Amino acid sequence: MAGYDIKDKSLAPKGKLRIEWADNQMPVLKLIRERFMKEKPLSGIKMSCCLHVTTETANLVRTLKAGGADVVLCASNPLSTQDDVAASLVVDYDIPVFAIKGEDRDTYYKHLVSAIEHGPDITQDDGCDLVGLLHKDYKDTYLKRVIGGTEETTTGVIRLKSMEKEGTLQIPIIAVNESDTKHLFDNRYGTGQSTIDGLLRATNILVCGKNFVVCGYGWCGKGVAMRAKGMGANVIVTEVDPVKAIEAVMDGFRVMKLEEAMPIADVVITVTGNLNVVDEKHIKLAKDGAIIANSGHFNDEINLVALENLSKSKRIVRDFVEEYTLYDGRTVYLLAEGRLLNLAAAEGHPAVVMDMSFANQALGAEYIVKNASNMEKKVYVLPKELDNKIAMLKLKSMEIEIDVLTEEQKKYLSSWESGT
Repeated sequence: MAGYDIKDKSLAPKGKLRIEWADNQMPVLKLIRERFMKEKPLSGIKMSCCLHVTTETANLVRTLKAGGADVVLCASNPLSTQDDVAASLVVDYDIPVFAIKGEDRDTYYKHLVSAIEHGPDITQDDGCDLVGLLHKDYKDTYLKRVIGGTEETTTGVIRLKSMEKEGTLQIPIIAVNESDTKHLFDNRYGTGQSTIDGLLRATNILVCGKNFVVCGYGWCGKGVAMRAKGMGANVIVTEVDPVKAIEAVMDGFRVMKLEEAMPIADVVITVTGNLNVVDEKHIKLAKDGAIIANSGHFNDEINLVALENLSKSKRIVRDFVEEYTLYDGRTVYLLAEGRLLNLAAAEGHPAVVMDMSFANQALGAEYIVKNASNMEKKVYVLPKELDNKIAMLKLKSMEIEIDVLTEEQKKYLSSWESGT
């Protein structure tokens, strides 16, 4: 057994059952794994994966190993690890894991270093922490070996595109998040449901009738707003993008500045990927008893320093719920330390939607092996034909058939002479 750092190996039996349950909801990834077992497209490839250590991720790394890869896994967030899953991967599947739920910052970065010291040919990231650290501290050593990587989430893609623009990106990266079969489903339906799940597990509040503020109306924000509305909340959207703001209005939501929304907000959820979205001025306006949480990747969206400075005391009142008492006597409740609510207080996205996301990750790794020599040091999107292939496999697993264009229709759509 290679090195690992997990909470408790005795948790493995529970984790194995949960991994198998998730696998039953991931038919596309299972088909890819069956092909990988036969073809071994990743044979001889060392992979370091920095992802949320969940049941769904377990089935992804199982697939990569089936394809011949030498895989290690570390956490991409200190609170997102499922300790029983980590244990099962080590004990039952012989995959090294460096992840403990609730690990401190030093341990988190120690685990990133452990994944880097595996000496990967390919990286898989969720938030760009692994690739960022490679570029910062290991550019003259381990980074030189890397032929490419994949990135799972919006926040990571933003960071990578910034690196590309500045000319500091030294490897090609496939932005899995940009695939339609990822962001249109995982971000919207996955984040929407799992965020509400995390909110309810942490607080057990009644969503119906609450003034529910969603900060950001990207695909994740759309999902959260949709699910909150479905549960009877009075949803308010805040945005900085005028087009997205109009879209939210057209979708039936109230749109206003966060400063207007805070005094009436019962729940505030941030899903922007930005810094200090809920800032000091907003906390000062918060309604007594307001619940504030984040489903963006990093715990930067809520100004936690300002919240501490405005508070005379704090205490933990439930798992993942901290009560802050402000100097004027008002209380504000912070969920999951401002980290990913849907993964810290719940189990993350349902397996059935992660099936497509991780199918993209698996095929992304295969694509890099086949094409790395012709790829530049920039951010790529998987070819549309692979995106469509995943969609067709998903439809097949759902026993749904769709129409096919006739040759006449294809000719009509491609001709400039179409029309009357």
